Amino acid sequence: MADPKGFLTTPREEWPRRPVEERVRDWNEVYVPGALLPIISRQANRCMDCGVPFCHDACPLGNLIPEWNDLVSREDWRAASDRLHATNNFPEFTGRLCPAPCEAGCVLAINQPAVTIKNVEVAIADRAWEEGFTPPRPPERLSGRTVAVVGSGPTGLAAAQQLTRAGHTVAVYERADRIGGLLRYGIPAFKMEKRHLDRRLEQMRAEGTKFRASTVIGKDIGAVELRARYDAVVIATGATAWRELDVPGRELAGIEQAMEYLPLADRVCEGDLEASPLSAAGKHVVIVGGGDTGADCLGTAVREGAASVTQLDIYPLPEAQRDEVSEPWPTYPKIYRLSAAHEEARDLRTAPAADADARLFAASTLRFTGDADGHVRALHLVEVDERRQPLPGTGRTLPADLVLLALGFSGPDRGDGLIDQLGLALDARGTIARDENFATNVPGVYAAGDAARGQSLIVWAIAEGRAVAAAVDRRLTGGASRLPAPIGPYDRPMTA
Repeated sequence: MADPKGFLTTPREEWPRRPVEERVRDWNEVYVPGALLPIISRQANRCMDCGVPFCHDACPLGNLIPEWNDLVSREDWRAASDRLHATNNFPEFTGRLCPAPCEAGCVLAINQPAVTIKNVEVAIADRAWEEGFTPPRPPERLSGRTVAVVGSGPTGLAAAQQLTRAGHTVAVYERADRIGGLLRYGIPAFKMEKRHLDRRLEQMRAEGTKFRASTVIGKDIGAVELRARYDAVVIATGATAWRELDVPGRELAGIEQAMEYLPLADRVCEGDLEASPLSAAGKHVVIVGGGDTGADCLGTAVREGAASVTQLDIYPLPEAQRDEVSEPWPTYPKIYRLSAAHEEARDLRTAPAADADARLFAASTLRFTGDADGHVRALHLVEVDERRQPLPGTGRTLPADLVLLALGFSGPDRGDGLIDQLGLALDARGTIARDENFATNVPGVYAAGDAARGQSLIVWAIAEGRAVAAAVDRRLTGGASRLPAPIGPYDRPMTA
């Protein structure tokens, strides 16, 4: 800690966003380029050098946050990069996409604004790339063992990089035409430009990882055949079985799943399409679901030129501060947060009837109605109490030409045949069952990430990838692994 009074004398200052009117006209990241470095050393200096840094426990990766905060405050960027990459394969992803449970667990957050841990993280990662601190790290020798990783999201990529660096020959299989999973087709470019992903993939290729896109395991290659080809298989396909909304009128045209809508916008940014066939341009849009995926749909619809956009959240409007009884520090509290997309919707008044920004809280969808051609034109809703029971006399109708369902995911998709062909056991939640070593009931087959854990955060996904890599390495080498295992398969976020 360079300045023992830094947290007392320096207020929290975050990476400034570009003006709303400017950023909604493009798909670039929302932050002001170059505006982070002038402030970040002072922000890192707010770290308290606390005796027990709870930020370690709040982050499943076990990031060495006080260490790299101190190094950044001293502007020792190379050492800070080394400490950051010691626990996180992809800090440029997490620094942009993670909701930062580490900040909720910051000791300073007990009675002050937390250290801007997420901003410090992304500053280190970006500086490391600029200064060449992240060269490829191919293994010194090969083990002669082979591993197939199915799925190229953050879990699959983390597992593949760790296993490649350990000396195993790794091939990553991805059903989409490009590598990256939801990082590629699902996360909007205004949250993370794809150049960050492409740069990391080039590093992995240089290290020796092989990528096989446009390959559906279970169809293009049989799952049993794949298992026979490799010494081990890691299933990291994510939880892509989306939840449905079973209400009257669901069959109407114009009601789409969020993960049918978002990838098309990403494809426009990739240059594959001139315009999305599900574009929100000129339409009244209603998003059903109050989570991050819904917010991604919101920011996308605003950029496509929607006539209006409203987001429905079945939960009540959160308080501005944490409830110290039900959600005490250092747990991650459910409080009112204003994402970049919600800030845009608020300033542009995309939903005049909303409770806050573009959101209607404590709102439940009753039914949809459409026109004579069978296209949705209205969404009928009602307010609900804390038990999600309808409140009499609170019904209302919203115009809706496009409805996007962002209700989360229940588990891995079984449509490709992978799970059934291998005979993988599932648990009560519908996710892939595994033991304390991430191993499934099929010898040599491991499961990690959302496919086994259920829908979670990107930091948990990367932690799962690192941990399953250690488990596979132990099996392939027949002894102890030098790879770190930050979590176990049954670990969960801190709760009260």
